Amino acid sequence: MENKVVIITGASSGIGKALAFEFGRQGAKIVLTGRNQATLQEVAQELTAQNINNFPVVGDVAVEEDCKRIVEETFGKYGKIDVLINNAGISMRALFADLDLDVIKQVMDINFYGTLYMTKYALPYITATQGSIVGVSSIAGYRGLPGRTGYSASKFAMQGFLEALRTELLPKKVHVLVACPGFTKSNIRKVALNKDGNVQGESPRDEDKMMTSEEVASHIYKAVKKRKRDLVLTRQGKLTVFLNKWFPTFMDKMVFKTMAKEPDSPFK
Repeated sequence: MENKVVIITGASSGIGKALAFEFGRQGAKIVLTGRNQATLQEVAQELTAQNINNFPVVGDVAVEEDCKRIVEETFGKYGKIDVLINNAGISMRALFADLDLDVIKQVMDINFYGTLYMTKYALPYITATQGSIVGVSSIAGYRGLPGRTGYSASKFAMQGFLEALRTELLPKKVHVLVACPGFTKSNIRKVALNKDGNVQGESPRDEDKMMTSEEVASHIYKAVKKRKRDLVLTRQGKLTVFLNKWFPTFMDKMVFKTMAKEPDSPFK
């Protein structure tokens, strides 16, 4: 990764922030993006303190013009783009019957369209370097989760898009990785949207029992380095994907029971 230019969306916290440090320590030049200027600047200062070359660019991936500007500013700064990590994401938690449809639109705008816009504008530069496009998806991209219909839909869409794109790009030798962490200790559940589009506030799960963002970032770095096709993390995540493929009806019941055990579950 020495002197590679890496764009990371949603780099203000969680997996995105951990990725910035992981790739930065390996010698990459980090372009970090996010909507909150203050938080983004804090991360940039932390990277600089560790002698990691970085370039913070404030932007919202749900806004197409922001995505175009992020890519253009990156190329203007460094003259190339080697890796794009589509990490920015938001979740939701509510029964579909109770849900304001605008919540699903917000989730799709960030998780799916954000990936679409960033990839579209970065693609010519990544093609030129035969670099990597990464989508940080979720086990919810393989197995729909009750109470998270919008989130699951956005991750299924992301994975379908990247699978099709990977196949299109075979002659161009561009690497496309779909990375699917299991439950990860981050702030994604705390800022998840409820049925009305308000922030949930508290995680419904025991965060201390989850894989850390730093562990996830390390796995993703190694997968990019090896140009892997897919990455599924955690024992529970791998088991869920396997069982859902071969025993889908059984998994319908198991997933429902598991999600119903969450505190304040919408199924109760």
